[in-house]
Amino acid sequence: MSAKSYTRIGTILVSIFGFFCAINFLGIAFQSIGSDFSKNFEIAFSNPAIGLFIGLLGTAILQSSSTTTSMAVAAVAAGSIPMENAIPVVMGANIGTTLTSTIVSLSYVTKTGEFKKAVSAGTCHDIFNVLTCIVLLPLELKYGILSSFSHQIASLFEFSNEANAVSEKFIIYQWMDVIGQTLVRWFGGYVLLVGSILLLFGTVKAISNISYNQLIGTTRSRFEAIAFQNTFRAFGWGFLTTSIIQSSSITTSLIVPLVATGKVSIKRAFQFVVGANIGTTITAILAALFKSEAAMSLAFAHFLFNLTGTILFIGIPILRQLPIYLSDKLGSVALRYKLSAFAYILVLFFVLPFTLIYISKSDSEEKTTQQTTEEPTGNK
Repeated sequence: MSAKSYTRIGTILVSIFGFFCAINFLGIAFQSIGSDFSKNFEIAFSNPAIGLFIGLLGTAILQSSSTTTSMAVAAVAAGSIPMENAIPVVMGANIGTTLTSTIVSLSYVTKTGEFKKAVSAGTCHDIFNVLTCIVLLPLELKYGILSSFSHQIASLFEFSNEANAVSEKFIIYQWMDVIGQTLVRWFGGYVLLVGSILLLFGTVKAISNISYNQLIGTTRSRFEAIAFQNTFRAFGWGFLTTSIIQSSSITTSLIVPLVATGKVSIKRAFQFVVGANIGTTITAILAALFKSEAAMSLAFAHFLFNLTGTILFIGIPILRQLPIYLSDKLGSVALRYKLSAFAYILVLFFVLPFTLIYISKSDSEEKTTQQTTEEPTGNK
């Protein structure tokens, strides 16, 4: 191997180590900030609408659902929020990560012959996740189907109640804890929290970019030829590449020019996207390793959310064409009214989240105020 190959392998290994450090530091930061912050954090995420749209908005800004879901796992592992309250955040992250492919499709706005197909390819990921959320969020809030199933799966794993159980087995975690506690003493919990988020984001991006260049960048034409031959290959390659690259934003953006230029059908592109959606859940599972049963439950809830969407919109024939049909119609509208594509992005990813977060926050504050004023009367 060349020196460049050794450098890339070394960079990936360092990035993986940095990823686990970031997750560990996040947990230490959440614990060190104190109960008051944790209480406010829990109150904010107790409203499913706030959690959903914070996950959407945060991922739309960071452009990494892996970062958002890993942060949610760390918060659950630290006990800052209950696992059930973090599930809407994960759902929102799934929608927010689709922004990249939608923006890529807008680059074809001056090419009339390709613009409709580009928008259809770019938005089929959005529509799939939105439809899955519409089906599963009410069921989760009413019956807790994701949380109950994920708890059952996580209970199959053994988790020690002792806080230092992992440290006793792996000396590297001892050093992570020592470094994390030292950073808290030097800089404080809030600085460590921000630094951990930046480290997490940077390591995920580094792994994504290097893996993409190695796996696809130099063999793109060959990848196009073999990855979309049938349903199984399209789904499988979407899952495999995203599992390794750990960025569904990159892999799903890859298919937009292929569909726009007619090299891949929207049907095959959608199957690839669905596979990529499951592949991106691997990061949260890695982040939950050696943490707690609640953290592992959240990681499995993320996996079950995407798996259920796959069963619904790939496995059931009557629903199979719905996301493709809606994305095709959206492409037709965008071709006729070019500004509608820009308005779609602005409303779905920014205006709607900000508006609903503001409304939900105002309602929560009003209820809290009412409860506070009623307590003295009740005591009397």
